[in-house]
Amino acid sequence: MLVVVSDTHAREESKLQGRTAEAVREADLVVHAGDFHREPVLDAFRSAAGSLRAVYGNNDDAAIRDRVPEVRTVEYAGVRFAVTHRHRSGDTGLVMLGRGRDADAVICGHSHRPRFDDAGDLPVLNPGSHAQPRGNRPAHAELTPPEGDATGELDGRLVTPAGEAFETFRIEAASAE
Repeated sequence: MLVVVSDTHAREESKLQGRTAEAVREADLVVHAGDFHREPVLDAFRSAAGSLRAVYGNNDDAAIRDRVPEVRTVEYAGVRFAVTHRHRSGDTGLVMLGRGRDADAVICGHSHRPRFDDAGDLPVLNPGSHAQPRGNRPAHAELTPPEGDATGELDGRLVTPAGEAFETFRIEAASAE
């Protein structure tokens, strides 16, 4: 399982609770789309997750920026993701970033609003914030390959820390279509 989180905004700890904490511990790979806020939070995620791929956000301190990139590419189960915290040009910029990295989808954070949008040229996934939802539903994303030997496809869901899945979606690699 691939778990995606973002926008923790903490000083000392991961603020992982409930299903979000379980998912991070159980995941094959955890992606954090930025805004840990302080370096001990990055360390807490590294301890909780078996494997962590992160980018820094606009509120991350210099110590975090020295340890993780602003943008990275992550592949899981044959699906390639471009990961960044935000893009000044909004979804158009995110799609351009994804195309430039030959990605099948883009993962971002920043808005604290969980959403999956596949209306454009590339799907955009924002897991929201599990710790500081700022008026939105607290959430993270969980993505798993479908049953069988399918590669290049992931079934996803947006999930609250209480365990409520409130949106489901599918991401397919360009080669799988």
